[in-house]
Amino acid sequence: MGLMQRASLVVKAKASKALDKAEDPRETLDYSYERQMELLQQVRRGVADVATSKKRVELQQAQLEQSIQKLEGQARDAMAANREDLARTALERKKAAQSQLQSLDEQKTQLGAEQDKLILAEQRLTAKVEAFRTQKETIKAQYTAAEAEAKIGEAVSGISEEMGDIGMSMQRAQDKVQTMQARAGAIDELLDSGALADISAPGHDSIDQELERISASSQVDAELAALKKELGTGSASAGEIPAGGEGAA
Repeated sequence: MGLMQRASLVVKAKASKALDKAEDPRETLDYSYERQMELLQQVRRGVADVATSKKRVELQQAQLEQSIQKLEGQARDAMAANREDLARTALERKKAAQSQLQSLDEQKTQLGAEQDKLILAEQRLTAKVEAFRTQKETIKAQYTAAEAEAKIGEAVSGISEEMGDIGMSMQRAQDKVQTMQARAGAIDELLDSGALADISAPGHDSIDQELERISASSQVDAELAALKKELGTGSASAGEIPAGGEGAA
């Protein structure tokens, strides 16, 4: 296959795919139904035209029959008046009218047969168009339902993907919350231990903290001296030589 043929094939394939994607089968079915209805209307107009022509022939036949009766009466009257020439003329006209009447009768028969065929064709075509309309509506309903299901499926799929992203976002948020909670707990522990100054407490800077430590140390020394004094005035502590110990020894 040549390069031009391959390129033409690719272009036709892409065009066919694009048309197939853009084509709505419901619109195609409706258009086909409209075309069939147009053909059916043409057949019905044909039936009406044939019926009109047949009626016109019948009217002409009625007029000729009246003319034949009139000419026959005129021929009798002419013979009664000894006017054989006029009687002959009337009879000749009567004969011509009878010939026309026979021709019209043949046309009427032909038009009747054609009308019957058109009526039968119209009935068959009407039945086919009605069956097509029923099938068309069924297919359209099925396509609409399938299209709705497809859209719902696509929506559900999109929601599932979005929920997955939301779940990941929620997990990251929870991780950040836990990290911030742990950080806040660590800061509280540092504040409680004194390793980290609580800047929110008013009037507590580094000098105040140093003075507080000195004051606390002085209080400890005072309490320790009081404890020693208390033990010294009471019972002797271990390792201490009581008064007059040498004599006792």
